[in-house]
Amino acid sequence: MSQPQPRARVLQHSIKPELLTLDANSTETSSYIPQPPHKLAMLADLNANPPESDTTDSLHFSPPDLTKFNDEAQDRKPNLTSKEADSNATVEVTESKKSSSKLGKSRSRSSKLDNSLDYGPDNDNDQPSQGPSSSREERVSSLKTGLLHVAKKMPKNAHAHFILGLMYQRLSQPQKAILAYEKAEEILLRCEAEVARPDLLSLVQIHHAQCILLETNGDNSLEKELEGQELEDVLFKLKESMQLDIRQVAVWNTLGLILLKSGRVQSAVSVLSALMAVDPNNYDCLANLGIAFLQNGNLELSAKCFQDLILKDQNHPSSLVNYAAVLLSKYGSVVAGAGANAGEGASLDQAEAINVAKECLLAALKLEPKAAHIWANLANAYFMIGDHRSASKCLEKAAKLEPNCMSTRYAVAVHRIKDAERSQDPSEQLSLAGNEMASILREGDSVPIDLPIAWAGLGMVHKAQHEIAAAFDTESNELMEVEECALYSLKQAIAEDPDDGVQWHQLGLHYLCSRQFKAAEKYLKVAASRSRECCYMWSNLGISIQLSEEPSQAEDVYKQALARATPEQAHAVFSNLGNLYRQQKKYDRAKAMFTKALELQPGYAPAFNNLGLVFVAEGRWEEAKYCFSKALEADSLLDAAKSNMIKAESVSRSSAARISS
Repeated sequence: MSQPQPRARVLQHSIKPELLTLDANSTETSSYIPQPPHKLAMLADLNANPPESDTTDSLHFSPPDLTKFNDEAQDRKPNLTSKEADSNATVEVTESKKSSSKLGKSRSRSSKLDNSLDYGPDNDNDQPSQGPSSSREERVSSLKTGLLHVAKKMPKNAHAHFILGLMYQRLSQPQKAILAYEKAEEILLRCEAEVARPDLLSLVQIHHAQCILLETNGDNSLEKELEGQELEDVLFKLKESMQLDIRQVAVWNTLGLILLKSGRVQSAVSVLSALMAVDPNNYDCLANLGIAFLQNGNLELSAKCFQDLILKDQNHPSSLVNYAAVLLSKYGSVVAGAGANAGEGASLDQAEAINVAKECLLAALKLEPKAAHIWANLANAYFMIGDHRSASKCLEKAAKLEPNCMSTRYAVAVHRIKDAERSQDPSEQLSLAGNEMASILREGDSVPIDLPIAWAGLGMVHKAQHEIAAAFDTESNELMEVEECALYSLKQAIAEDPDDGVQWHQLGLHYLCSRQFKAAEKYLKVAASRSRECCYMWSNLGISIQLSEEPSQAEDVYKQALARATPEQAHAVFSNLGNLYRQQKKYDRAKAMFTKALELQPGYAPAFNNLGLVFVAEGRWEEAKYCFSKALEADSLLDAAKSNMIKAESVSRSSAARISS
């Protein structure tokens, strides 16, 4: 069965969806992979999009960001890296660390203007830290006292109020900084034309806007978008300052990065779009706008930004890496696993896009050969084109360059799991992967990690161990112990984020692959209720209901899945629906569904296999053998097709012998 691979969540940041064939009748199960996108990471989740998996193992993950998107600030150095999509090769997007300062709410503007020097009590609580007085604290206290004294003695000195505001801003006290900036702005706006200071006014307005933003971080609302009035204030300050001094574009670009880093993606899009309208040739802003669109899930606009950037400036930092990440996110979200592949040429667009991504990453490595995140993304590209050895080498290189990078270690562990699954070898690969996943959880206190993803990763290890152990007729005690470990890890992932439908989906898949269909139905219903637009969750729910012998209800659920499926996803659902009709002996309907699946995905192995079973039921052995042969031609790892081919040939020979005799 196929599975998703290791976001990004990155950032960066993924396990890929693959179609799952459950039994000799080739019922397929698709597995969904998290997509992060609710966080600043970029792709790689590792399971950015739901995978259709042909294995029970399709675990969906938004792995800790693998794809690092580099945001550019005014110095044009990478400022933010993005993570994103899961599959065995995950699109990685590295999540930016969120700002954690807690700040109070601002007071009314009118009172601020009337009492411009009322910056609040100046007691020790204004200091960033308390305790025994240190030389730094003494200097800060002395500086603050001096600035307050100057501001009071020179109430019309705009520069003094500006410096006082800077001090409060550096001390993470945006409320008081806003008061100082507003007073400075008021003074500057009253100046006569001949003594006007537009440069200083522009700086004051920029810092004023930044403090308005910082204030909103005080309610633990790091992912809460700016409210209408707040966003209007920021955009007004932006446009006003840009009219005074076009050179301030770099500072506003930095403000867009602040929004990205605090998870306010839509607000970042608004600010950066407004900035591009004023200065359409600012390449750093164009790069960051592309990342904002990517994190917002708008892959088309994101790709356009990066394409424009490469055409305008091929040497722009991170332009090649970010464009590759978009391609990996768009075309690598669904990757067929063992037994769920299609014939050569079935996905020419995908193959071409992944090859372009690979070439972009290779070109980027020539410029930055020691950039670990580029090696990690290149591994993802190689995985998607089926070059697992090269993918492994790239991950080893990334791990050597950044041995403490959690997202890279996660990707290495997932790669080991996939190696073990492909070879059905329960040896040291799974043991090493389990140790790596466990170490990520152990070190989570000192390094920021996404706990649901980390637990899901450990659950994927235990799930693979359980499936392989069951396939090899392991002793019942050992098998039970492995299953308990898998259930514990998968349930712990749910406990970390009960609202994440992906984690419920993975638990449902585990029960489905363990042939506990009622339990699978229970958890898959919860998953579908939390991620109502994910077609894979509905499709897998349909499989669990079908195997629980409730065919009419299963048909309705499959149709729900089709209503939510994209053209790239629908072939798996049509194949599952056809399998339901085949079991109901509605052979004409079944053939119509399989034909539709093959039209959407030529050479799709499970559809050929199931169509062959229809011909077997009709006694058309030659047609059946042809279909099984085409299924194996598309994917030699589809064991059900191998078994069905052997049986069909045997029965065909027996029938021929009886006829001749």
